[in-house]
Amino acid sequence: MNVLEESFGHRQVTPQERRMLIRAVFSAVAPRYDLMNDLMSWGIHRLWKRRLARRCEAVRGRIVDLAGGTGDVARLLVRSDREVIVVDPSLMMMKAGLAKARRPSPNAWLAGEAEALPLATESVDLLAIAFGIRNVTRLDAALSEIQRVLRPGGHFVCLEFSRPAKWLAPFYDLYSWLVIPALGAIVARAPIAYRYLVESIRRFPDQREFARILTEAGFVDVSWENCSFGIASLHFARKSH
Repeated sequence: MNVLEESFGHRQVTPQERRMLIRAVFSAVAPRYDLMNDLMSWGIHRLWKRRLARRCEAVRGRIVDLAGGTGDVARLLVRSDREVIVVDPSLMMMKAGLAKARRPSPNAWLAGEAEALPLATESVDLLAIAFGIRNVTRLDAALSEIQRVLRPGGHFVCLEFSRPAKWLAPFYDLYSWLVIPALGAIVARAPIAYRYLVESIRRFPDQREFARILTEAGFVDVSWENCSFGIASLHFARKSH
């Protein structure tokens, strides 16, 4: 039994094991990650990401797509008045993104983790992260690093799975536990990896709690808006001047 399998048993994995687990998950699913996202969400994740991009239209300068994976969010953010950088710990995910050779393309792809960003202090105007914040090993360290690299007044936007409305929750839970791992087994040939991804959604704080965490981390102008009745949420914040 490996760490990936043990993570669903009774033994509590260590932070280092969790780090290895997450890397194993994304290495396993990288070749079919975008296809799986389309199938799991019926393509709705693309609408959520486009909404993220629209909410960031006023920001110019250096844009970082943290945990950017295959670069699908970064491509939505590319503009002539921006430098767009993908930062992701998984070389396999970025390799899959580069292989698509789509245009527009990010300016740079950097290997790096949220807890130790390969970026200069106060060098970023906007840091976006989509469906990646729940996979960091230490959330407090990641938020501290995001604060470090943002310029004073810089923007942080996070798209993440959250808590759906009460009327939707039972149907969503059933779909998550039964359909998503089955798709992972058939399409991505990685059922355990997608079981982990469902587990990670359940463990992540809900909308209000994550907003509180951002405020306690020192961000200002913290707010959120629900997507698809709360299945996902867009969180907004700024670094203080």
